[in-house]
Amino acid sequence: MTPVQLDDLAERDDFRLEWLDTIGSTNDEAMLRATAGDPGRLWLVAAEQTGGRGRRGRPWSSPPGNLYASLLLIDPAPMARLAELGFVAGVAIASAVGSLDPPAGAFAIKWPNDLVSGGAKFTGLLLETRPIGERLAVAVGFGVNCRSHPENLAYPTTDLSAILARDVEPAEIFAPLSKSVAQFLQVWDRGDGFARIRETWLGFAAGLGKPVRVDMGTRVHEGLFESIDMQGRLVLRSDEGLVRIEAGDVFLRASAK
Repeated sequence: MTPVQLDDLAERDDFRLEWLDTIGSTNDEAMLRATAGDPGRLWLVAAEQTGGRGRRGRPWSSPPGNLYASLLLIDPAPMARLAELGFVAGVAIASAVGSLDPPAGAFAIKWPNDLVSGGAKFTGLLLETRPIGERLAVAVGFGVNCRSHPENLAYPTTDLSAILARDVEPAEIFAPLSKSVAQFLQVWDRGDGFARIRETWLGFAAGLGKPVRVDMGTRVHEGLFESIDMQGRLVLRSDEGLVRIEAGDVFLRASAK
């Protein structure tokens, strides 16, 4: 028996699970499996990663005690809708954390899909796609700080054990995560149900209606976080009017909610 288990609903929906003691990157391994012909719906969960990474190639600290998981999907939607999977994954991990009975207002989603508590990050997602022959492989990577969090980063961090004031093991969050991913993939319905995903996401949104700063790398925008649009872009009300942002790092001016 592996240290983590799929929820019964995920098993009924034909998701599979493989446990890895140590791996460079669960996302990289997922792509290797896709290249070898894996049909997808495969969860790869590791005790630790030696080469974990986040968005823009940033390293993701991956010591034992936290959750490192990637879901391999094959041809989950038309290419034009694939970016929406980041929001599907975001509401799925938020729903899973909510199932652990956290205090009211203890966490929120920081656009596009990081979970924060009091402004401190405790989960990260990495969505990667690759054409393999006539198939399109998608790896959705989840990193959840369960028992520890890195220090001395450019942004504050925390972990589930600190948020819930008790020890939280990776198995405790993985089972509800596997359930909520299966559920929200059904809701999303290859993109046809994105309006419902967007509505759910907005219910978890950090900083909604409040001042935020968005660093796009070459330019910084400041204004009120008004919404996300039907393409998942952040809608910012600034001195220039409404600005729609496709990618960038959001910095909150207040608490997580």
